[in-house]
Amino acid sequence: MKSYLPKKMSKQKGFTLIELLVVIGILAVLLAITLIAINPARQFANANNTQRRSDVNQILNSIGQYSADNRGDITALGTISSDPLDPTQISNTTVVAPATSIGNAFCTTLVTEYIAALPSDPLTNTGTPVLEADCVGADTWDTGYTMYRSATDNRITVIAPGTELNDSTPAIIEVTR
Repeated sequence: MKSYLPKKMSKQKGFTLIELLVVIGILAVLLAITLIAINPARQFANANNTQRRSDVNQILNSIGQYSADNRGDITALGTISSDPLDPTQISNTTVVAPATSIGNAFCTTLVTEYIAALPSDPLTNTGTPVLEADCVGADTWDTGYTMYRSATDNRITVIAPGTELNDSTPAIIEVTR
């Protein structure tokens, strides 16, 4: 069978510059669409907020277990504010208003017996939990969480004040038991 193409045309192999530019342009558009759909910043914020929800529940569970073992008496944990507008910061340091610290009693009483370590906010100390050694020997430790006790029914509320924005509105993480 005889070829109707000239010999020069039939022996050339490869892609033209225009074809390469079109493919690169299509790939760039697909990559941009994928990055917009995935939105890594929102994914990290959601992951951190999920960690905060878990941490708040862990703290409340440990307080609940301590309370059950001590017939509802949690005075050994330290003075917990009864004012929701002035919550107690779960830390050993005195901080500027509105939050006040709870002190080492809270940490030393709960850690290892009721909870392995006090969880920290993902953006506080890079999320490093407060271990037993941190409770006793350290002058300062901070979980990044706050709590208060209801004056009417003595229910404990733990709040994660450092939540990240979620679709232009702050995600309020607050659990009461």
